[in-house]
Amino acid sequence: MEYVALNNNVKMPTIGLGTFMMQPKTAEEAVYNALTNGYRLIDTANAYMNERAVGRGIKKSGIPREEIFLETKLWPTVYSNPNAIEETLERLDTDYIDLLLLHQPASDYVNAYKMMEQAVKDGKVKAIGLSNFEGEPLQEILNICEIKPAVIQVEAHPYYPQNELKEILKKDDIKIQAWYPLGHGDKSLIEEPIFSSLASKYGKTNAQIVLRWHIQNGNIIIPGSKNPEHIKDNANIFDFELTEEEMESISKINKNKRYYEPNPELTASYATMELKPELDI
Repeated sequence: MEYVALNNNVKMPTIGLGTFMMQPKTAEEAVYNALTNGYRLIDTANAYMNERAVGRGIKKSGIPREEIFLETKLWPTVYSNPNAIEETLERLDTDYIDLLLLHQPASDYVNAYKMMEQAVKDGKVKAIGLSNFEGEPLQEILNICEIKPAVIQVEAHPYYPQNELKEILKKDDIKIQAWYPLGHGDKSLIEEPIFSSLASKYGKTNAQIVLRWHIQNGNIIIPGSKNPEHIKDNANIFDFELTEEEMESISKINKNKRYYEPNPELTASYATMELKPELDI
């Protein structure tokens, strides 16, 4: 496992398990399998309705809490709730969160960001950041923040490498964490000839080549999988290195193509889209 130093000197693993769209029982088992196979980063969110299960998976693994980097996200409907972070800690059954993000640029996200800054000062959170913030909402946070975001979680993959965003974040040493790191499983991306050629050269799968590209491109990645073998394979990317020429060849397949197009109306609706705590069991 490799680590990167965030802009507040907190060490974060470069690869972890994403638990998006996992039902509680599935998430618990996936977290257990990931941690017992060397992973040390787990990503979840209020909106995934599996934080309690993630907490159980962590306990079940027997891995000391201080060795695990636990990341979660606050949903917009709790941005004005002064107890939102305490309630999140309770669901995860932990005393602190390693990285806490705002999930969407909706509702009173400025207030929520200040609440996260206070949680850092109180020792409840080690690092803070943003998810799906780009453009004006991102700049607003950068203008008002006392503590700079350490990580921004966005869609990123070889078809959409987020080059422009990286330039914006560079001066504050803010890391990009990629969701959809494999392009939402798009075969046309994964089966690009460059990845097939490199997979043959290095004795890896095409997906492993894509994930290795992310690591060398400076991204933190959280591929999601319920399959124990896939979980193992996704992390088996640290025993080889792509050359500069190979990285340059991969850069040429950039299509500026998102799989999720931001919709301002949908994003605004998140401010009233209530969570269903009864599903988080």
